[in-house]
Amino acid sequence: MFATLTHSPRGKHISNLLLFAVLLLPVAAFASPKKQAAASDNAKPGDLRTRVFFDLSKIVWPNPPAITRIRFLDLYTGEKIDPALYDKKNEKKKQKWMDRLAGTQPTDQVDIKTLPFQLIRTYGVAVDSKGNIYAGDQGVAAIFVFNPETKAVELIGNGRGAHFGLINGLAIDDNDRLFVTDIKLREVLVFNAKHQEEAAFGADVLSNPGGVAIDTENRFLYVVDTGNDVVDVFDADTFKFLRKIGVPGKKHTLTDPGTFSLPTNVAVDADGNVYVTDTFNARVEIFDADGNFISMFGKYDDAPGHFERPKGIAVDCDGHIWVVDAAQDRVKVFDRDGQLLIYFGEHGEYPGRFMGIYGIAIDKNNRVITSETFPGRVQVFRYVTDAEAEQVRAEKAQPKSAAMPDRGAGASAKAQSSAAR
Repeated sequence: MFATLTHSPRGKHISNLLLFAVLLLPVAAFASPKKQAAASDNAKPGDLRTRVFFDLSKIVWPNPPAITRIRFLDLYTGEKIDPALYDKKNEKKKQKWMDRLAGTQPTDQVDIKTLPFQLIRTYGVAVDSKGNIYAGDQGVAAIFVFNPETKAVELIGNGRGAHFGLINGLAIDDNDRLFVTDIKLREVLVFNAKHQEEAAFGADVLSNPGGVAIDTENRFLYVVDTGNDVVDVFDADTFKFLRKIGVPGKKHTLTDPGTFSLPTNVAVDADGNVYVTDTFNARVEIFDADGNFISMFGKYDDAPGHFERPKGIAVDCDGHIWVVDAAQDRVKVFDRDGQLLIYFGEHGEYPGRFMGIYGIAIDKNNRVITSETFPGRVQVFRYVTDAEAEQVRAEKAQPKSAAMPDRGAGASAKAQSSAAR
């Protein structure tokens, strides 16, 4: 269980254990010079290993010998870049005065319009049934679709099948329909499984749409309206507006339970309960499927167990609540009572650290996907479930005599067999 980590006999205080887990990255992730050279020699152009000398498989939380609960998997920054584009021979050559007068360029100069698209300012993230990762980027005005198996990248928008004003939240339903909130257009755009736009709605209701989540069982679509301090609920199939959660029109001044001040993101668990990051109030609020307030946790503080600027939120298969703190560049994991179980991340550009972290999503394969706004990128982690951790714990506790054959007994039996022959 996650909770066992915070009460480990190895440490007297939760803060000490968690701080040690976060400090793992610079200590354990660096490879030896010999391994660094081998990684560089074996890397392909554009491979992550050519940019950082890490043994990425070693990036885990918490620190060994504790049982791993979170493991770093991968990092995405955009379409694949051919390093040859940036060879010295492609550097801009000095133009003659006649060339400058005529407005001509050297023929071998890199044309910026032909360069691959890269993430710039990434907000919402989501995953479809095939495992493809979607990342909405405001800087490119497009949604990047990453295929983790083939490493192929597809773009939606940017003149490639759609038009966006300012992308914010993403969500994908069980039919692989993609829902995109657009701040500038003040609406939700809907794309089918082939990435073709098929609907847009909410412009008559929404002021500043942010995070979005889908309850596939009850067929509710939850859209955070940051400008109105509410969560709007729509029918996920007809797109009809149903009701609001929260009290609008109070100009971000409300603090009572069940009300919001600049909420940003929303998530739904397996039971249909709704989780909202109430950013200005530095807390998470929980509601049932009918919109009734259940509970809340969190307060403003720079300590790991509290919040400074909660943004993205997701719920894993064990019911743990994952919250992004954009001010601290951390991901924090809580139980339903608001007890901090583990956290990871800090300011930094290396894998496992964050720069302007914003969104988070968890898929059916227990991958945790995060987005960052400075610089734009997507990181992928693997959540080790309670059942998996318990199995590892049981295997470690198994006596060696039961886990391994008795070599002495085997040798004796072999000797007896030879004597019989």
